[in-house]
Amino acid sequence: MSIVERIIFELGPWSWWIGGLLLLGLEVVAPGTFFLWFGLSALVVGTLALFFDIAWQAELVLFGALSLVSLLAGRAFMRRSGDAEGDPSLNRRGSRLVGREFVLEQPISQGDGRVRIDDTIWRVTGDDMPSGTRIRVERLDGPVLVVVAVPPKAPA
Repeated sequence: MSIVERIIFELGPWSWWIGGLLLLGLEVVAPGTFFLWFGLSALVVGTLALFFDIAWQAELVLFGALSLVSLLAGRAFMRRSGDAEGDPSLNRRGSRLVGREFVLEQPISQGDGRVRIDDTIWRVTGDDMPSGTRIRVERLDGPVLVVVAVPPKAPA
């Protein structure tokens, strides 16, 4: 009796469940979703082996087929459901502020100032301006917002 036959004979469906849980545990520590599909396939084979008397060779073939199908279906699902590029401004909150207008609460003096936007105080740089000036964010220079004064609108 080979070692595979012995393990499957003595543990029965438990061997598949143990293997499936180990693969799912490996998925937790490994990046991506590769081991997830193999782990789920092993759990399905273990459940089928519990209810049906299946030869161990057929269990291995079933595991291979389920793994292949679930891997291909899972990759297709992940490709459709997720944006592979992600949000390019995810870790650059300031880039979302470019083009928006705000009112200076503190003056810009010697080219340096601060402005409160929502719950954050941002450093700004630009021409010297008094507090109360309406400004527009032109661009980002690292964590500093480069701003310009917005000309007042003519009365209608």
